[in-house]
Amino acid sequence: MTGRRETLRAFASHRSPRYTSYPTAPHFHTGVGSDVYGNWLEQLDPGEPVSLYLHVPYCRTLCWYCGCNTRATTKPEPVAAYLETLMDELALVADRLPSRMMISHLAMGGGTPAILTPGQIDRLMEHVRARFDFAEDAELAIEIDPRHFTREDAEALGRNGFTRASTGVQSFDPAVQAAINRVQPFELVEAAFNRLREAGVTRINADLLYGLPKQTVESALASAEAAAKLNPSRLAVFGYAHVPHMMAHQKLILEEDLPGPATRIAQADAMDHALRDEGYRAIGIDHYAQPDDPMTVALDAGVLKRNFQGYTTDKARTMIGLGASAIGENPSGYIQNIADVRSWRMAIGEGQLPVARGVAISAEDYLRRAIIERIMTDLTVDVVAVANAQGLPAPDFDVSELEAAGIVTRFGTCLAINPAYKPLARLAAAAFDAYLATGPVKHSVSV
Repeated sequence: MTGRRETLRAFASHRSPRYTSYPTAPHFHTGVGSDVYGNWLEQLDPGEPVSLYLHVPYCRTLCWYCGCNTRATTKPEPVAAYLETLMDELALVADRLPSRMMISHLAMGGGTPAILTPGQIDRLMEHVRARFDFAEDAELAIEIDPRHFTREDAEALGRNGFTRASTGVQSFDPAVQAAINRVQPFELVEAAFNRLREAGVTRINADLLYGLPKQTVESALASAEAAAKLNPSRLAVFGYAHVPHMMAHQKLILEEDLPGPATRIAQADAMDHALRDEGYRAIGIDHYAQPDDPMTVALDAGVLKRNFQGYTTDKARTMIGLGASAIGENPSGYIQNIADVRSWRMAIGEGQLPVARGVAISAEDYLRRAIIERIMTDLTVDVVAVANAQGLPAPDFDVSELEAAGIVTRFGTCLAINPAYKPLARLAAAAFDAYLATGPVKHSVSV
C-alpha cells in the first residue's frame, strides 16, 4: 500500500484533461460558427436518435467550489427571461434539422435547472415535445439542489416524464459545508430523495467531492457512508479542482484549508472502499453504480460511453446543446454556445444559432477519441483492434514512464490500467492526445 500511495503521489499532480471530448474544449476555435453548425445540423441522419442538453446557468446561491458557468440570483425575472430565449433557441435548432427527430436522452444541467418553477418546467417540456419525439425508453435527467427542492418541484418532474435526478451532496461534514458555502444537513437531502421517489423519479444520483477545504479522511469516509444510506442508483466521486485563476469565486476558499496530495489520495481511497463495501460497482475512474443499473450493464457489455455529461449509457452520436455556454456534438464536430447570457440572447434574437466556437473532427480524431474513450471507460484498450475497425493505422504512443511505474501494463496490442492506479487513467489517455502539447490552458490535477 505504501508503494502504491507513493506512486500515486508522484503522478497525482500531473495535469491532464478529463477527456469528456476529443479534441478537448481548449482546442475549439472561432472558425466554427453559426453557419457551419447550421450545415452540420442539416446533414444529420433523420433516422438516428439525438440527445438533448438544456443548460440553465442560474442558482439561488453560489457554492464556492463550483467550476460551472453559473450565476446566483434570488429574483425570478432573469430566469423567466432566460427560459423564453432558451425556447427560442430550441425552435431555431429544430428548424435546421432535416426532419422531426427522436430523442433518446434529455439532460438538464447548470447551474441548477430545477430553479425553474413547476409551471416553467411544464412550458419547457411542452415546447420540447412540440418539436421532438421521445424514444419509448428515453431517459430524462435533471440536476437538483436539495436545499431548494419542494414537493411541487418533484411532482412537476414526475408528470413531465423525468426518470433520473442528480443531487449535489458533496459532503455531509458541517465544517466543510460552511467552508464551501453549501450547508445542507443529511435530513434535508434525505427529504429531497423521498420527494423524488414519491413523484416517480426513482433513479437518483448523488455527487460527492474529495479534496475540499477542511475535509479530512474521516469526514470523507463518513460522507460516502451516509450517501450510500440514501440508496442512490449511482454516485460520482470527483476530486475538487481548485482553479481560482479561472473561477474567481474560488478565491473565497483559503488555500491553507485545502488538503495536500497525500490526503486527497487517502480520501479517495476511503470513499472507494466504503462504496464498494456497500455493494456498488466501480465505473471508470470516478463513478459507482448499483449492480443492476444500466450503467453497470453497459460497462459489462463494453458499450459504456463518455461525453460532456461524463459517463453515460446514451448511444446517440449527436448531442444538441442549448443554452448559454452549452456544448454539443455531432458526427461532424463539436460546438460551444456563447457563454455571456446577454450576447447569447442577442444572437438568438437576430435569428442566429448562438455559436461561439467549435472544432471539426477528422478521421484521425475519431480514432484517437475511440481509443481514449475505451481507456476512460473500460480501463483497457486493444489499440490495433480499434484502429483496424476504423480502417486506419494504429497511432504511435509512449506510456513507458507509466509502464515503468506499474501504472500501465502492455501485452500484445493491448494496454490496461492497473486497477490500483485507476485514478491515473487520464495520464494513459493523454498518451494518445495529439493536441495536448499545444493546449493553451492548464488542466486540473489528475487525482
